[in-house]
Amino acid sequence: MKRLRLYMIIFCVLVSLLLAFVAWRTYGALDRETQGQVRFFAERLLDEIEAELADLVRREENRAVDEYRHTLVQESGTTPSPLARLPVESFILGYFQNDPDGSFQTPLVNEEQDLSAGLTERVDQLRAINTIFNRRKFVAQVTPPAPLKVQQPAAMAKKEQSSFADRFLRTSERKKAKSVLGQEQARVEEITAGQAMNLARKEPGLSAPPGKGDASADMEKDEAAPSSYGMPAFPAVRSAPTVRQPTMAEKAPGESDSSRFQVEVAPLQAVAIDDGRVFIFRRIGIGGQIYRQGFVLELKPFLDHLLDVHYDPQPIARYTALTLNATGLNTSRNRTGADMGITAGDWIAGRTFPAPFGFLTAEMRVVSLPPSPARQTLTLVLAILGAVMVAGLVTIYHSARTVLDLSERRSQFVSAVTHELKTPLTNIRMYIEMLDQGIAATPEREQEYLGILASESARLSGLINNVLELSRLEKQTRRFDLKDGDLSDVLSDVQSVMAESLTREGFDLKIHAGRVPMFAYDREVLVQVLINLMENSIKFGRHLPEKHIAIAAEAVDGWVRLSVSDTGPGIPKRSLKQVFDDFYRVDNDLTRTTGGTGLGLALVKKFLVAMGGRVQAENNDGPGCTITISLPANRPL
Repeated sequence: MKRLRLYMIIFCVLVSLLLAFVAWRTYGALDRETQGQVRFFAERLLDEIEAELADLVRREENRAVDEYRHTLVQESGTTPSPLARLPVESFILGYFQNDPDGSFQTPLVNEEQDLSAGLTERVDQLRAINTIFNRRKFVAQVTPPAPLKVQQPAAMAKKEQSSFADRFLRTSERKKAKSVLGQEQARVEEITAGQAMNLARKEPGLSAPPGKGDASADMEKDEAAPSSYGMPAFPAVRSAPTVRQPTMAEKAPGESDSSRFQVEVAPLQAVAIDDGRVFIFRRIGIGGQIYRQGFVLELKPFLDHLLDVHYDPQPIARYTALTLNATGLNTSRNRTGADMGITAGDWIAGRTFPAPFGFLTAEMRVVSLPPSPARQTLTLVLAILGAVMVAGLVTIYHSARTVLDLSERRSQFVSAVTHELKTPLTNIRMYIEMLDQGIAATPEREQEYLGILASESARLSGLINNVLELSRLEKQTRRFDLKDGDLSDVLSDVQSVMAESLTREGFDLKIHAGRVPMFAYDREVLVQVLINLMENSIKFGRHLPEKHIAIAAEAVDGWVRLSVSDTGPGIPKRSLKQVFDDFYRVDNDLTRTTGGTGLGLALVKKFLVAMGGRVQAENNDGPGCTITISLPANRPL
């Protein structure tokens, strides 16, 4: 058993180590898978933000060149500009046009009406921004620092090849980063004479739309100037070929004002006004004149808007932190989805947005990975597997121990049976030889010898019968003759059979038979059961001063109970349930001196179980123990 225990401990340790390694690797793979999923959907969220920026750029690029005046003069009359009211977006301060001479025009101002107090304040802010813009638009500055590029940690970069998206698509080949949102080069479009008049209507002394001149050189010079406050400078815009436009004076009498004029429209660009505002504008070239049209972006409300719309409502906000930063403007906004620190190794996604929002960067970090459903399943499976393994090992250990104990008891049984067979055979042989040699000189002595021969023969026959009964019970070939009775015949047979042994050993027997109903039982089997119990009491109690045996019979709750009590040494508490096992003998000095095979009580249990009954042993409050057998009172025949 010690070696078996050692082997099982080694096996358990090895299996536990293997399971721990598999669990560690699997949990790590699940964490990497979850991280890849978070990274994938973080990129999709940044794509949504970039899509909104692209929509904003396309909307501004598609505006007509004359919308930056309050009132549009058309052939059918005058109409308010679409920009003549306050912007719907809270992050847009307002729209204005910077004329070639640096003058200021905004669609919020109607020259014929007085402005309200709130509108006056906003127009004054726009006018101040125009003044700042005039000072900066041609000032050459040092080359600004390169836009911030969020670097991925080295450890994360190694895992990028096995990320969630890359398992299905080669994202590096599928998607190239955009450099510009909207148009990439200047475009040439045609406008009507009315639109040209609206564009340049406030120029002093201008009686007709611009005519001669070429805006290309001025636009190239202006476009090449670096932007201020660390804003990224964009490449110079290549001007479209200039087409000479007819002036109003050159038109033939009666010619309609619907002649077409060509204007050159540059892509949107951005210039910083201060830490909180950016002027996003386009350059309009017509007739050698440059107009700059655009809107003032309030950075903090704009970043809050992007976070409120695209980040906060999303479930990913519970696991990540998103930071939007205006590079070089000391303006940033961030949202954290959990109250815990963020480390450098938690980076999952970052982006510098294309022009004209090249000043805007986004960086997302993971705060806590969302629980994976597979993780819960794996934990449950590992727990069940561990419990099954432990239960299996315990079962194997107990089974092996039971087999070893049974094998040892069988070995002891063979030794005991050999001894029990040898002793009566030796006595029988000895007394037969004594009779044969005439040692018994008197008839009384001969009768004594014959009595001993009969006793030893009965002892030998009983031992053989017990072995045969055990064999038949195990093979289930033992037949039972069940007949109705009230136990009176059984008790009288037991008393008559055991009378001589009781008298010889000095025991007294008391029988207490209560009112027992008629029920079915096998008379011979029940007699043999009671005799086995009484023989055990005599064998182990013959050397004690008190020698009493009591048999009681009663009916209780549909059962008939027979109890055999003695005043012997009793049974050790640890052996009360094992005494009915095959070949089991209590290991103490008394059992070693009295001998036995361990079949008596085992046969008792097997007989009772075969008849639908049960048996139990318990020690008395005083000396001795009580064996109680129970049989069903209503067992059908």
